[in-house]
Amino acid sequence: MPEYEASLSHYSQFDFTDGPWTRTVYRRGSGPAVIVIHEMPGLHPMVIRFADRVVDAGMSVFLPTLFGDPGRPVTEGYMLQSMLAVVCIRREFNIWSAGKSSPIVEWLRALARKAHAECGGKGVGAVGMCFTGGFALAMMTEPAVVAPVLSQPSLPSVAFSKKNAAFIDASPEEIACARRRFNDEDLSMIGLRFKSDKVVPGERFETLKREFGDKFEGIELNDEDARPSSRPPHSVLTVHLKEEGPTKAAEQRVIAFFKERTGA
Repeated sequence: MPEYEASLSHYSQFDFTDGPWTRTVYRRGSGPAVIVIHEMPGLHPMVIRFADRVVDAGMSVFLPTLFGDPGRPVTEGYMLQSMLAVVCIRREFNIWSAGKSSPIVEWLRALARKAHAECGGKGVGAVGMCFTGGFALAMMTEPAVVAPVLSQPSLPSVAFSKKNAAFIDASPEEIACARRRFNDEDLSMIGLRFKSDKVVPGERFETLKREFGDKFEGIELNDEDARPSSRPPHSVLTVHLKEEGPTKAAEQRVIAFFKERTGA
């Protein structure tokens, strides 16, 4: 095992195939399932730290590996390498276009079905982060998913198209399905961002508020709430999480949300 996989030594792993894709998934814990979908550059130690805390709260965690090297710490070089690989090589992700989800979401829905069948409970929680932030919303077309969390959802990218600022990476049909389920099943979702984060513009949260009303719980944080880092405030539950104050409260709110909705 490479040295950077040490943080996953207490997880079991399996390969899961659905449709054209096979991905490695790490699993730990007992109780209802939560799927933690990692951010750029990959399944790094601070994503695993968050997953460990979900396990400690009485739930099973499934950690799919969508890109990057599992357990490898975040560095600027690794970040660039991972971004280039996803943008230039992968076809599972919809990076630029508004009004549609990424193809890999179908694989994540299948993983949610498997996790619910194995772990039981009221359903499955799901959190996406950054590049994968919006995936949890698109996963709501799978009936097993009952607790979506969008942490700093950065797609569709605004890097080359500022008009994408107000858009979310879900199709009209997926949005309509989520809205219907929120109403019919008394469900809701949480979104998290730092107010200064240009990668996750405020207009995107305004869209979520408009589309879902009081079923969308938006948690927006100030720069001083972030853990000091060489990177601007962005990763609410990982890199920029302080162990006290508003970001810690946001983490605890997310975990409590998972417990409540999944029946842990």
